[in-house]
Amino acid sequence: MRRAFIISLLLICQMPSMLMAQARTPLHVVAALDLQVVEPLLDKFRQAHPDIDLQYEDNSTLNVDEQAREAKLAPDVVISSAMPWQMARVNEGLAQRLDSEAARKWPKWAKWRDEVFGFTFEPIVTVYRLELARHMMPPSTHADLHTLLKTHQDLLKGRVTTYSPSGSGVGYTLFQQDARYSPRFWDLVAAMGAADVSLENNTRDMLKGLTEGTYWVGYNLLGSYAMHWARSHPDIIVQIPQDYSLVMMRMAFIHRDAPHPAAARTFMNFLLSEAGQKTLAGSTPLFSVLPDVIGPYTAQRLRDQVGDQLYPIPINASLLAFVDPMRRAAFMKRWNREIQILTP
Repeated sequence: MRRAFIISLLLICQMPSMLMAQARTPLHVVAALDLQVVEPLLDKFRQAHPDIDLQYEDNSTLNVDEQAREAKLAPDVVISSAMPWQMARVNEGLAQRLDSEAARKWPKWAKWRDEVFGFTFEPIVTVYRLELARHMMPPSTHADLHTLLKTHQDLLKGRVTTYSPSGSGVGYTLFQQDARYSPRFWDLVAAMGAADVSLENNTRDMLKGLTEGTYWVGYNLLGSYAMHWARSHPDIIVQIPQDYSLVMMRMAFIHRDAPHPAAARTFMNFLLSEAGQKTLAGSTPLFSVLPDVIGPYTAQRLRDQVGDQLYPIPINASLLAFVDPMRRAAFMKRWNREIQILTP
């Protein structure tokens, strides 16, 4: 009897923790954001909200967009670097409005209708191997890269990589922005084509090729991934272009049909909070948006480094034009003609 009593007492003592474990609210986040890069932020959220069972799914931009549009069970939160596609889904009514103090205070240039929010501030960079510097002066501007491709075409043939605009939503977006800001963009595309550029669907494959020596130069890579990679690969050099530098923001929204909307709001508010942004600024190369946050990776520090030549991709209705089928078809027709290779 005494042993049975002790066992019963132990079970009673364990019940609160057992109930807490059972009561944890699921939260499904789908994101085009490398887990290794964003993990410090997710860990910080889990520490702050042990009652929420965060399930994080990393995928490509195109797959994330497909999940947002067509998944039978909608995700709670959708995050992607393919900014026009995110804006299009919000414009179609797939997002819930976030009514919170953090949302109201968020910079107007980094949100739209309190429904979708840019919570990172990531420069677009050129990456090269140290080996390149033994043969030529590494490029510090877009014009430098064009010159190298023209004057060292034989040496660089097959050793240049960039995004495939047909296989990557963020790649297509970046090239559209390049065409907007640089009158010589199509000359650069033609020069890359003449050098038999290799087109990849994601930054990780480009970085792997650079590390292995397959590629010597990578154009328009996501700075966050490149900087994270360079920490453990000293042969890789990351260059923020000095003539102009595009900045991409990861855009996040709560899905209209989120199964766990309360948990989704908690997560979104954390992304926009001082604690979340401090984690971005201090522990990830994703760069924080808030102007008062201090750390090695902040929007203000990037502005101080690049100055007026920093061009963030705006979060506004102009993004919708990039997903227009006729505009996309016209762009791809010009791309294929200028690059003179078969795109995947």
